[in-house]
Amino acid sequence: MLTTHPFHYEDGGSEDGDHLREECGVVGIYGADTAAAVVALGLHALQHRGQEAAGITSWDGHQFHTHRASGHVAGNFDRDDVIRRLPGQVACGHVRYATTGDTALRNVQPLYAELFSGGFAVSHNGNLSNAMHLRRQLVRRGAIFQSTSDTEVIIHLVALSSYRTLLDRFIDALKQIEGAYSLVCLTPEGMIACRDPLGIRPLVMGRVGDAYIFASETVALDMVGASFIRQVEPGEIVIVSDRGVRSHRPFAAVRPRPCIFEHVYFSRPDSIVDGTSVYSVRKRIGAELARENPVDADMVVPVPDSGVPAAIGYAQESRLPFELGIIRSHYVGRTFIQPGDGIRHLGVKLKHNANRSLIEGKRLVLIDDSIVRGTTSLKIVEMMKDAGAREVHMRIASPPTRHSCFYGVDTPERAKLLAAQMSVAEMADYIKVDSLAFLSIDGLYRALGEEGRDAEGPQHCDACFTGDYPTHLTDQEDVAPGDQLSLLGERAA
Repeated sequence: MLTTHPFHYEDGGSEDGDHLREECGVVGIYGADTAAAVVALGLHALQHRGQEAAGITSWDGHQFHTHRASGHVAGNFDRDDVIRRLPGQVACGHVRYATTGDTALRNVQPLYAELFSGGFAVSHNGNLSNAMHLRRQLVRRGAIFQSTSDTEVIIHLVALSSYRTLLDRFIDALKQIEGAYSLVCLTPEGMIACRDPLGIRPLVMGRVGDAYIFASETVALDMVGASFIRQVEPGEIVIVSDRGVRSHRPFAAVRPRPCIFEHVYFSRPDSIVDGTSVYSVRKRIGAELARENPVDADMVVPVPDSGVPAAIGYAQESRLPFELGIIRSHYVGRTFIQPGDGIRHLGVKLKHNANRSLIEGKRLVLIDDSIVRGTTSLKIVEMMKDAGAREVHMRIASPPTRHSCFYGVDTPERAKLLAAQMSVAEMADYIKVDSLAFLSIDGLYRALGEEGRDAEGPQHCDACFTGDYPTHLTDQEDVAPGDQLSLLGERAA
């Protein structure tokens, strides 16, 4: 994800650019008949993690096969002719967002290259925060890049390593990169799955029959009927081959910092993250929010769909009715063409509409997961008031988002984050609510069953709220002259 901020939003600044978004999901399976079909099912379950493009690479014991395409998994990988062209019992896949930079097919993963040791395919969830620094060094050494993705840096580091075995070359590459990564790689020797030492991005391991499967979330295991074995541990490399399953831990142990926003928004509610039900955590978040920021109101209304579990928790704790005061259409995509400036401001109604008969004359508590730029919140509040709501109070199920993410999440530059530029009172005036309040950082940790940021430091990566980044940000701190155009290129979800 080779970019600095500001990001260039392809949606032209629509409401789609007003949410934090995880930028990709990965699935890999070893030892399954029609492995590519199983991976495609797993990717369906992870579609929420990336809706711009999808790809699958398989290995049939003799050669690699790849199909990559723009758009959703459905329509690209639900066709028999596509799956037939991806034979073999080993496969990995990837779904991605590409809301910044180049959306060309060359950047759709898995990325594949022929190395001295044979074919090498990689699917990557995360962001390398020193990728541009490494890319400059690699280009000076003669590397020729075929994409603008930071994932390709990993391939070149493996290719140019002086170590003898593929595993040692792979470890050598990982020890040169910084940032967040969960990787699933295919080689002629087997499948490699790994997480960065801090475990910022998730990766789980399961089993279906005699096959082993890796995925970004447990819902992908559920989709294919696999049983959950465990999460891949931070800093762990798991190798699956005809010799069985091996685990390597080549990094010095450090305190893990998994992304806290997986619990708030990114993961599907029916996933299990770090041993905890995401749905249960989000309900507890809502309850904490109600205890911290009560409102004298008539009903609790979620901003669908991400605000629903927290709104249920808020309603139960505050003993207010939970009502669907906003109805969402699930049949409008990001590619809808708005036919002119005259109705462009109505775009939010393509996805959300007020349940007028329910909310007219009522005092509402609106629950949403976050406020990024504030544009969607403003439109939602206006829609509620236009529908006759007497009062609109907004409660946000996370702390104010004041800092950009450099670990695989699509966020605007800090200057475009509303909470980085305004106080809460100023934000309330901007989005035209009667009151506005956010969950505290300690409340978020309590909802996770933790005491908060303890004496040893935070138990999660919460940098988007606190600015406490757990790794060096080399590419942000050391932008060389002439690199600006490249840095504004592709974020390799």
